[in-house]
Amino acid sequence: MDNLIMARLLDQTADLMEIDGSDSFRIRSYRRAAEAAEQTTVDLVAASQDTARLLEIPGIGKGMAANLQAIASSGTMPVRDELLAKYGSSILELMKLPGLGPKTIALFWSAAKITSIDQLAAAIESGTLSDLPRMGQKQLEKIKKGIDDYRRSAGRFRIDQAQEAANRLETYLLAFPGVERVTPAGSLRRGRETAGDLDLLLTGPACAPQHTAAAVDYVAAYPGIHDLIVKGENKVSFHLADGMQVDVRLLPSESYGAALQYFTGSKAHNVTLRQRALKMGYTLSEWALARLDDESVVAAATEEEIYSALGMDWMPPELRESLGEIEAAAAHSLPHLIQESDLRGDVHMHTHATDGHNSIREMAEAALVVGYQFIAITDHSKALAMTNGLDEKRALEHLKRIREVNREMEGRIRIFTGIEVDILADGALDLDDEVLAQMDIVIASVHSRFDQSREETTARVLRAIENPNVRILGHPTGRLILRREPFAIDLGAVFRRAAELGVAMEHNAAPERLDLSDRDLRLAKELGCKLVINTDAHDIRTLGKMNYGIRQLRRAWLEPKDILNTLGPDEFLAALRPRAEAVAPR
Repeated sequence: MDNLIMARLLDQTADLMEIDGSDSFRIRSYRRAAEAAEQTTVDLVAASQDTARLLEIPGIGKGMAANLQAIASSGTMPVRDELLAKYGSSILELMKLPGLGPKTIALFWSAAKITSIDQLAAAIESGTLSDLPRMGQKQLEKIKKGIDDYRRSAGRFRIDQAQEAANRLETYLLAFPGVERVTPAGSLRRGRETAGDLDLLLTGPACAPQHTAAAVDYVAAYPGIHDLIVKGENKVSFHLADGMQVDVRLLPSESYGAALQYFTGSKAHNVTLRQRALKMGYTLSEWALARLDDESVVAAATEEEIYSALGMDWMPPELRESLGEIEAAAAHSLPHLIQESDLRGDVHMHTHATDGHNSIREMAEAALVVGYQFIAITDHSKALAMTNGLDEKRALEHLKRIREVNREMEGRIRIFTGIEVDILADGALDLDDEVLAQMDIVIASVHSRFDQSREETTARVLRAIENPNVRILGHPTGRLILRREPFAIDLGAVFRRAAELGVAMEHNAAPERLDLSDRDLRLAKELGCKLVINTDAHDIRTLGKMNYGIRQLRRAWLEPKDILNTLGPDEFLAALRPRAEAVAPR
């Protein structure tokens, strides 16, 4: 149980209440609480022991505090259980169908007691629903297609998968004469770690209303299309072979900025921005920012014009989650967000000494191409047998080889010695202290026994970082996006102790990890933790994936000063926890 799961349960309950016809005020209170639970940096499981602490969170009243306490203790809450008893648990899957909201599901329930995808598919097939309001043949076919699509691919996609699909499409689309710009919007532009679909906006002479027909035909002929959903005057939607839905919109240049702002989102950001516009006498849509009185256009061509007209600085897309960015932009106090170009080094990577695919020298040369001043070679320790991890003897031999290559590089780049040492089940480290003490960089990581309880894992990690040789805690929650949930751990307790000890927390930029999450990164900063970002590269190619992690740092409002590897090599080492009694090289 964590904040995100608790938020999902609250939002899910709001959907169930809407299906049940509950009071709209109560439903809104659950929605607000779900948003508060997702965005707060307070550990709700820990805070559930203290009602007053929960009540300090904006959006959480006494009733919601009681619900959160029930979820923390039992994994559910009474109102949710009552509704599921009435409608059956299969209705939860029904709510996942694209374009099917609580009101439509309520309609199906009242007409035919439908509470599952299978029941809905059978009802459509038999014609049971054809007499219902707003349920013509076209709408029913759309729902049936949604069922087929869901059954074929119901998941989300990692940020790198969405980006790679966008890159391929961009190359194809820019080849059409008159398409001048292709911009991803939605979750991908905001840098979210996963995306449910891919939004692409096109502009240029070929996208003007009177010229779109040829461009639309070209988009619809993309070789990667698995099935075509919509082909309209200025929009083409389709699925790729992996199930990812792509929505391509062709836009005139004069409304491109308004559309980009609108389709970038987030929904909460857009709602707040529209409310601000209304208070100033404007209306904001995907077409333009216009005056309410005479509908004259104030701004539309660029996002900068729109935000400026609303008395605000333009803000990076990663910030647009309704977490105070609108107020900061209006006060001209937005943070100076970190960029990939701010980084001076990467201190977590593997070579073919364990499970990497390149040599020390090859990794160093590739890092030079990236523009780094320093790296650390941190191969695995022996507990991770599948990686051919290093025992004490091999670790010392590897250390010598790293130093040799460092000398061979003749000052072009600094190569630190290091190790990624396993944290064993009891919190002990996988290599002897006298070996670890000879390493410049010791990263301690959990790679096994993810089934331990929250208390056991927390104690395990706390014991590990107490070891004076540990300078960085690697991928602190162990999650693999869309494959493995984070293990149970009290991150607040770990962050507080790490801050006291000077142990840095790693943000692992590997797109399958992105660990810590943006929310966890905000919490780490609040608690005074030192932070580093690394690729965890296992070959020279993945050294180039740092940007996926940078986007999460930006979503957490982090600046260059918050990340240690924006420093030069000597300053970086000095900023880490002082090494335990250093042992002379052997």
